[in-house]
Amino acid sequence: MPEDQAVDHEVEPLADERVLVPVTASELVFEGRVWDVRRETFDLGDGPIVRDFMDHPGAVAVLALDDDDCVFLIRQYRHPVRLRDWEIPAGLLDVPGEDPLEAAKRELAEEGDLEASEWAVLADFLTTPGGSDEALRIYLARGVRPTAHAFVREDEEAHIETRWVPLDECVDAVLARRVQNPSLVIGVLAAETSRARGWRSLGEADAAWPTRSTPRGSQAHRGALADGAPASGAWADGESADAASPDGEPAEGPARA
Repeated sequence: MPEDQAVDHEVEPLADERVLVPVTASELVFEGRVWDVRRETFDLGDGPIVRDFMDHPGAVAVLALDDDDCVFLIRQYRHPVRLRDWEIPAGLLDVPGEDPLEAAKRELAEEGDLEASEWAVLADFLTTPGGSDEALRIYLARGVRPTAHAFVREDEEAHIETRWVPLDECVDAVLARRVQNPSLVIGVLAAETSRARGWRSLGEADAAWPTRSTPRGSQAHRGALADGAPASGAWADGESADAASPDGEPAEGPARA
């Protein structure tokens, strides 16, 4: 900092700002198996702006740490990037009404055959805020032990490889760019930093999660439409509508939550 610049101790803590801008149109342009693509028109004061983005249900991840400060890792194939990458257990919040903490416990059991007695919030992040509304919460799980029964896995998860790796070694792998899964990268760096601070940064397991999107298709987190009318293929005022195809006609098959 330049010497002639005084430190302003009255400045608010560094934090993102929630902004609800007028949304004049919202259209479901692609309905996928897991997430959708939505096109919205909004106004920042200089005229309309149109953006497409992934409409995502959100996700959770678990950094499980044993008594020796080793992290439980899984390696599985990820087709879009053609990698068998190292990750921490994670999964979508795609079960209607499921509490995020319960979803994290489910993912740890399904992907690792593990359960834990101690849970805390380690980190929250937005995966791609310029192109997706996906919010992801990473939990720290301790007091880890095997589940009574092994989980039967399918598809990519049927080929999962597991390993316990010292936290320090995980940090080294991140800094050397040998591992690049975002939940792993953020999780191990957050855990290393929090450990150095006596774990004082951890949040309660049921801490509020304000950046998580409301259920897919909802307008509640994007602001009301300027004319007050429901958008094509969207929900308005918290009430569900039938899933719609890009041309506005009802989509084939059952509507999803």
